[in-house]
Amino acid sequence: MSEVATPPAGDAQPRVSVIVPAYGVAHLLGEALDSLLAQTFTQWECLVIDDGAPDDVAGAVAPYLTDPRIRFLATRNEGVSAARNRAIAEAWAPLIALLDGDDLLRPDYLATTVPLLEQDPDVRLVTVNARIFGAVPHERLCFTGKQGTSDGLRGSLADVLERSFGVYIGTTFRRADFDAIGGFDTAMAQSEDFDLWVRLMQLGGHARYADAVLGDYRVRPNSASAHAGRLLLGNIRVYEKCRAALGPDAPEQALLERLIADDREALAFEHAIDRVVDGDTARGLSELRTVRSRVGGAVWALSFALWRIFPALARPMLAWRRRTHSRGYTPGSLRDLLNGFSA
Repeated sequence: MSEVATPPAGDAQPRVSVIVPAYGVAHLLGEALDSLLAQTFTQWECLVIDDGAPDDVAGAVAPYLTDPRIRFLATRNEGVSAARNRAIAEAWAPLIALLDGDDLLRPDYLATTVPLLEQDPDVRLVTVNARIFGAVPHERLCFTGKQGTSDGLRGSLADVLERSFGVYIGTTFRRADFDAIGGFDTAMAQSEDFDLWVRLMQLGGHARYADAVLGDYRVRPNSASAHAGRLLLGNIRVYEKCRAALGPDAPEQALLERLIADDREALAFEHAIDRVVDGDTARGLSELRTVRSRVGGAVWALSFALWRIFPALARPMLAWRRRTHSRGYTPGSLRDLLNGFSA
């Protein structure tokens, strides 16, 4: 059961509520909370939520409950979206920041993101750069190029939709905006965060990028981000929802049609690879050839030529590719991964 708490008054009132879902990451939760305690900005509260986790989240968070800014909630398991919705419903601050229980914040994360929202009412969300680590071949940054199509710091709805402006999960936004769009969509099995960013952007205004590495995103084996096909299905659903929500004359409609068609073709490519890896080599290679335009480069050209002569080689080669690219997927990288085995 969760404790009944009353909001602090006066100067103790938090300016931002940090939401920490902790399903299956009790052994890593202390690192996440330590990174929060190390923040140079101190006017925060934290809600850790255990949504029926199989491990001892309550035991992991117990040593941190001596800090009055940290609260613990427990509920039955209904998925991460329901867990975040439940925690945000209990939050007291006007701003919300997301921190997954296996990720980390750099010390200046809140000191950077909170003022950007407080000083500009047109900002719908503030995102940052982050290091990707864990079950990945090599550590890297989420974003290495210019963000969006304008000044590199501001992104439009179209920029967020087409991923030219990437949004890191450790993002800060307004509680009022979150409530206005109905929170996380609990019917979304994949891409629930992308869906939230898109619906926030439909309120108008712009997304804001803080060009600094202010977070650390951990990829775990068998994590929800491990399979491109599921992510593509989630993305297509986000685009379809946005297409329905916008008026028929909205300028983003043509972009949405292109994105839906593009991701459906990418999904067909992934399904064809699945067929080959699962042993249906002839049919899988036939389907791959129909969507071969998705990939280019000398490696893919040589591979298709080799498979025509020695089709039995396709299965181990594509299985290797799948293993190589099944960890550390970040939104916006899929099309790059499809450009070659060594992308």
